[in-house]
Amino acid sequence: MTERKRILSGMRPTGALHMGNYLGALANWIGMQDPYDCFFFVADWHALTSDYENPTGLPNYVHEILLDWLSAGLDPQRCTLFIQSKVPEHAELYLILSMITPVPWLERNPTYKDQIVQLQNKDLSTFGFLGYPVLQAADIIMYKAQGVPVGVDQVPHVEITREIARRFNFLYGPVFPEPEAILTQTPKILGIDRRKMSKSYGNAIYLSETEEQVRAKVMQMITDPQRMRRSDPGNPDVCNVFEFHKLYTTADTVAQINTQCRAAEIGCVECKKIMANGLIQALRPIHEKRRFYQDHPDTVRDIIETGSRKARLVAQQTMQEVRQAVKINY
Repeated sequence: MTERKRILSGMRPTGALHMGNYLGALANWIGMQDPYDCFFFVADWHALTSDYENPTGLPNYVHEILLDWLSAGLDPQRCTLFIQSKVPEHAELYLILSMITPVPWLERNPTYKDQIVQLQNKDLSTFGFLGYPVLQAADIIMYKAQGVPVGVDQVPHVEITREIARRFNFLYGPVFPEPEAILTQTPKILGIDRRKMSKSYGNAIYLSETEEQVRAKVMQMITDPQRMRRSDPGNPDVCNVFEFHKLYTTADTVAQINTQCRAAEIGCVECKKIMANGLIQALRPIHEKRRFYQDHPDTVRDIIETGSRKARLVAQQTMQEVRQAVKINY
């Protein structure tokens, strides 16, 4: 039997997950549970890199993300789920890697530059924010992951991890494999206002929202901005509602809506109602599982404690090798 390749990925706990999070990452993780040996973690230390001034909501955010993961389909029998801070070896490896990582590698990170511009309301002139790619590298190579599932825009994150692993191996001998980026397909969907779906924009549809809330948000969605009247022909190619139809409406209905929209034979309100029904139907199993885990908090606690113990055993073995390599195993 061929040994499964190990992959690792994580999410920062910043609140409940929305459809962008689900379609952009979580759905791919769910599909990887059988072909790969999967480690998925809640990156709570990473949440402090930009939100260090107000960690009050962090415990609730961690709980919410776990509920979303479990209800969406991450199975603790088929993957390892853990919380970053419950494996303190991450911090030790982060410290050691920070000793060998050149500062220019961090300063050229495109995400670092972008967020400095985008988050001007926050003081991000901290070592932690500059050095978060080193912590990210520690997260990944700690488990000797061969792959990291990412979108195209996240490939630079994996590349700097590869560089750090390569430098460690050059200095101290081969300990870490260089992880590969596993490119994942992400559907092209936007928030209800046609901007990127984001908590900060207030334009997201959340996995945990009620059917009434989902339906209300779908009815607010901006469609083809050039279609001003019901009698105007529409263009599904620029309509975000149509992108959701491709995911949650039957193929025959999608083809029919495509034709009817272009011929002004269906209005946007009717189109949205059809899409909302399909989306709500798809979310019902997730909502049912979420209610179960909400009613059984001890089950969630046991899952994360078991997963964190398993992850820590792997991390402890890795750190024995690291300490021996850097000659601090006395």
